[in-house]
Amino acid sequence: MIYFLIPLLGTVIGSSLVFFIKEKLNAKVEKALLGFASGVMIAASIWSLLLPAFEMSQELGKYAFIKGLAGFLIGIFFLLGLDEIIPHIHVLSKQEEGHHAKISSAFKILLAIVLHNIPEGLATGAVIGLDDLALPLAIGIAIQNIPEGIIVALPLKNATKSTFKAFMFGTLSGVMETLSALVAFYIASFDFIMPYLLGFAAGAMIYVTTEELIPEMSLGKHSNIGTIALALGFALLIIMDSLL
Repeated sequence: MIYFLIPLLGTVIGSSLVFFIKEKLNAKVEKALLGFASGVMIAASIWSLLLPAFEMSQELGKYAFIKGLAGFLIGIFFLLGLDEIIPHIHVLSKQEEGHHAKISSAFKILLAIVLHNIPEGLATGAVIGLDDLALPLAIGIAIQNIPEGIIVALPLKNATKSTFKAFMFGTLSGVMETLSALVAFYIASFDFIMPYLLGFAAGAMIYVTTEELIPEMSLGKHSNIGTIALALGFALLIIMDSLL
């Protein structure tokens, strides 16, 4: 049960920083945080999700990649479909996407955050049954949830004009991540689907990283800071995966 709560704790800590930061983050800090989160998610997608999916399909011989790769592609296109259907506003770019709906900007920002957090929850839930992978992945996602929490809470603060609402909405996004982890954990109880589920979670995480985090990290000046932070986040997840 603790594995479900570790990522949520990271989101709560990150969202709570909205009480201490009055205005928006420094641009360099923002890019570093986005890059770091991207690095963690890319490394987790490969080492904690795709490679274990391939290892579970060794009975297929040289075609052991098929199940994990199929899940990966389904995950990519599933998130692409949600991105096209659900009305949302990307936090930093202020760009409105998805189906047009007459709902508040704050709610559209919240929907974007939920879309972002679902893949992380799926990844956590999928690997909880794999004892050697669950702890490093849960800690890695929790670490990158801290900067993400403050990055998303500040725009919510501006949209709602309420620090407390921003904190609560940020925390709610973490709760949705936990719920998606519970769903993935239940699905993972069916052993035959496990390689597909791991690949699906990897695809969903890669989609969010390449669609949202990396483009926002690369906007304007100082994108090299984000690139360096991405490398550090990637390295940290690999180190944790090896040590834990």
